[in-house]
Amino acid sequence: MPTLRSATMSPVQAATPSPTTTTTPRSAKRRLTPRCAAESLDSAQFTAPHMSPLAGAGPTGNAPKMLSASPKSSRKRLYGDLVAAEKPKWNPRDPAQMQAVKEALHVATVPSCGLVCRDDEQRRVFEFCKACVEQERAGSLYVCGCPGTGKTLSINKVKERVARWADEMGMETPDDLSINCTNLGNTSDIFSKILAKFQVRKKASGKLSPLQQLQSMFSNKESAPRKMLLVVVDEMDYLITRDRAVLHDLFMLTTHQFSRCILIGIANAIDLADRFLPKLESLNCKPHVITFRAYSKDQISNIINHRLKVLEYDVFEPLAIEFCARKVAAASGDMRKALGVCRSAVEVFESRLQDSSDKVFGVVTFDHMDIALSKVFKPVVVNSILYLPQHQQMVLCALANTFQHCKKKATTLGELNQSYVKICRSSQVPAVGMLEFSNMCMILSDQGYLKLGQSKDDKLRRVTLQIDISDITFAFKGSRFFQKCLDQPKF
Repeated sequence: MPTLRSATMSPVQAATPSPTTTTTPRSAKRRLTPRCAAESLDSAQFTAPHMSPLAGAGPTGNAPKMLSASPKSSRKRLYGDLVAAEKPKWNPRDPAQMQAVKEALHVATVPSCGLVCRDDEQRRVFEFCKACVEQERAGSLYVCGCPGTGKTLSINKVKERVARWADEMGMETPDDLSINCTNLGNTSDIFSKILAKFQVRKKASGKLSPLQQLQSMFSNKESAPRKMLLVVVDEMDYLITRDRAVLHDLFMLTTHQFSRCILIGIANAIDLADRFLPKLESLNCKPHVITFRAYSKDQISNIINHRLKVLEYDVFEPLAIEFCARKVAAASGDMRKALGVCRSAVEVFESRLQDSSDKVFGVVTFDHMDIALSKVFKPVVVNSILYLPQHQQMVLCALANTFQHCKKKATTLGELNQSYVKICRSSQVPAVGMLEFSNMCMILSDQGYLKLGQSKDDKLRRVTLQIDISDITFAFKGSRFFQKCLDQPKF
């Protein structure tokens, strides 16, 4: 019985060996298509025992391509890597997960992985403190910037870094004292706190004030303390506006010959430096100034994402975070406000989740963030609309409905009343009578929301809206009741 090999070969091929039989494996002798023949030729170059891998490479001399996995298997591996890299889905109905999200976005939460976007400012403060400790000399530094720019948090991080650096260098770690000026009953109490830190007992100097005792201590080598003291005075605006004499005396403590105070003052307003620095310069105690600029949109977005890294799941849509960052950066650059907006967006998402029976959990979207931002950045008109009585608010909704569905800019009091009554009926709220309705419109006219014309018949009085319809819709954006009122079709 013929073998498979003999069945696939012609008699001539079996009897007379061809030149390729010396270089081609037996498995390649079967009848091949042009594509298979080319593949066979390539494989022969690697499998022939007496040929170099470069033999037959052609005139270019390029090395043959190594065998690779098929595109299909590559796609499978790539897809598997992406699936493995995805975070687990967030379950907002889990109280523990929801609490973890709120804590990560809380202002009082200090990120365990460090403070971002303030590396340059922290480096400059650290270099200042490091030079003072190395040279055992006093110094003063004034840190200023708008609220929510990371001043206090950065200084606290620098204090920890100075302590670690001193330990690593084998130097004596300086003591530290933090004072918040808003907690002082009397501005001069700040000297008592500094004096107490030096552990000085009042003996013969009982008649001297704490300031005088400090001045005497720093003027005499024998009584001067040996250890450095890092004093951080937060909310220094309080001293600038209330008692500048205390402020001047405080900075002058760093000018005494044997002083061991490293003074760092923190204030919110940038322009306050111009009010007291000239005087300090004349007293030869002008401090170094480091300004913390407002956060940019990229920095705000980076900080929010940095805080959310501690979570094992995605909470926000990237577009929602970018929207928040852009809005806050354009308004003030206050990071605390940005964190508050994000927490508010989570609460909006949570409230809507409680009213929904959908088992598919999502993330905080652009719409949730839009509602949260609208609560924070409200125009004056929007705020005033929110404080109106309910029926006056419904009148404004009736006006918005009237002008949204037609191009005319005015209506009559009678038509407006019909639209108002229809809204009351759909909302199941008792409508007021025509006389009281007319009085409400006159009140709204006096407040500048609308304008009433003159007519013998009240129902024919011309009504013109004096504010933008967008202000009305924006004011009621987060209220389901008034959203339903605004969705009423034209009467």
